[in-house]
Amino acid sequence: MSLFHPRLTIAALRGGSGKTILSLGLVSAWKARGHKIAVFKKGPDFIDSGWLSFAAGSPCYNLDPFLMTREQMLHSFAVHSATADISIIEGNRGLYDGLDLDGCCSTAELGKMLRSPVILIADVTMTTRTVAALVLGCQKFDPDLKIAGVILNRVAGSRQESVVRGAIEQHCGLPVVGAIPKLKGTVFPERHMGLIPHLERTLAEKAVDWARNIVEKNLDLDSLWKIAGDVELLSNGAGCPRPGFHLDQPLRVGVIRDRSFWFYYPENLEHLKSLGVTLVEIDSMQGKILPQIDALYIGGGFPETQAEALAENKGFRNALKEAIEQNLPVYAECGGLMYLGERLLVGEKSYPMVGALPLSFILEEKPQGHGYTVMEVDGENPYYPVGEVLKGHEFHYSRVLPERGSELKTIFKVRRGRGLDGRRDGILHRNLLATYTHLHAGGTSLWGEGLLRAALASRGRRVTA
Repeated sequence: MSLFHPRLTIAALRGGSGKTILSLGLVSAWKARGHKIAVFKKGPDFIDSGWLSFAAGSPCYNLDPFLMTREQMLHSFAVHSATADISIIEGNRGLYDGLDLDGCCSTAELGKMLRSPVILIADVTMTTRTVAALVLGCQKFDPDLKIAGVILNRVAGSRQESVVRGAIEQHCGLPVVGAIPKLKGTVFPERHMGLIPHLERTLAEKAVDWARNIVEKNLDLDSLWKIAGDVELLSNGAGCPRPGFHLDQPLRVGVIRDRSFWFYYPENLEHLKSLGVTLVEIDSMQGKILPQIDALYIGGGFPETQAEALAENKGFRNALKEAIEQNLPVYAECGGLMYLGERLLVGEKSYPMVGALPLSFILEEKPQGHGYTVMEVDGENPYYPVGEVLKGHEFHYSRVLPERGSELKTIFKVRRGRGLDGRRDGILHRNLLATYTHLHAGGTSLWGEGLLRAALASRGRRVTA
C-alpha cells in the first residue's frame, strides 16, 4: 500500500506553546465541516492522545520512534490513515528535541519519515523580529525537513502581529497561517494536564468547542488544508509480526475501563483482538463481581481521583483478590499496580485497595517517574522470556511504601527509568505481573502473546504452533 494522503505535523519551538489545543481545534473544525480525521500523537503520551481521540471521534494512535521501529510506524500510519480525508500528527516538546545530539526520536525526525508538511507554532510573547530568526534557524538546521507554515501564538496586538508576520514572510519565505491572541484563561481542565474521563463528557465537549472556536476565528483553514495536500507519496511499512501460535478455543480477556483506569494504547487492545480473544470491559467502581474471564488487563489512569469510590466497592476488590490467589493471569500497569496494593495514601487520607500485593502507595506533588524506560527480564515468569529487553514508558506521581518487601519477587532489572525504586520493577505474584512501565504492542508483540500464553497455561489449555 502507498499513500498520497493529506497530512500535517503540528510542531513548536518548545513545549507548552499550544500544540495540543490548536491540534484539537483543527481536528474539531474540520470534523464539523464533514471531514474524517485520522489523529496521531508523537511519543508515548496517553493524555494528549485521549483528547485527540475525543475530538476526532476515533482512536488516536501513537507514533513513537523509541518504542517502535520505522517500519512499524509507517505501517501504523498507512493503515490508520487509509480511509481518512486528512491526518493530523501532534508533535511533542520542541521541534528538534530528541534523546541525543543527533535528535533521535524528535518531532522533526518523525516529520521527515512521514514526509509530512510541518506547521510550526511560535510563542511570540514579548518579541517581534527575533521570531523570524528562530524560524529561519529551524529551516537552516535541517533543510530536509519541510516546514510549510507558521502559527503565531499569544499575540499581544495588531502591531506586534504585523511586524512578526512581515519578518517571517520576508526572511523565511513562509506563510503565516494564523495568529492567536493572548487568551485569558482556558476551559481545559488540568490534572497533570489530564484528560477528562468520558463520563464527564459535557465538560470535555465544552473544552473542544472552545478550541474549535479559537481556531476558526484565527487560523486560515483553507491555506492549511492546501498545505496538507501538498505531499509526496508515502510507502507502507511492515506491520507487527504475526503471532507464533493460534488459539484452539476462544479466550475472554477482561479490561478494566472506567473513570479510574483509561490509559490504554489502542494498539494494545487491537493486538489482543488480532490474537483472537474477546475483550470484556469491566467497571471497577460499579461492578459487583468479576465476570467469567481467562485473563485481566488493568491499565494506568488516575485511581487517586476515584480512590473513595474504589475503596467503597469492597465486593469487587475482594473478588479480584480471590481470583488472583486462584491464579487468574493479571497484567497491571502503573495505576493498575497502585490499585492492587493494600492502601493508597492521598493527602491525609488512606484508602483500602485490593490487597493482592503487600504494598502501600503514596501520591506526591512531583512526578516520581517520568520518561522512557528500558527493562531487562531477569526472572522466570509466565509472560516474557528471561533475557528479553523491553522498551516502555512511565509517568507516575506515586511511590511505593514497602511493608513486607522481602516477600515480593521482581522480574525486571531497570536499565533506564525509575520503576519501583530505580533498580527493580515488575512484581510477580502467582500469575499476576504488575509494573510501573507501560508497554506498546506496536513495538513489543510479546506483550499480548505473553498474556494469552499465561491464560492458556493457567487453564491447562493447548498452545498450537
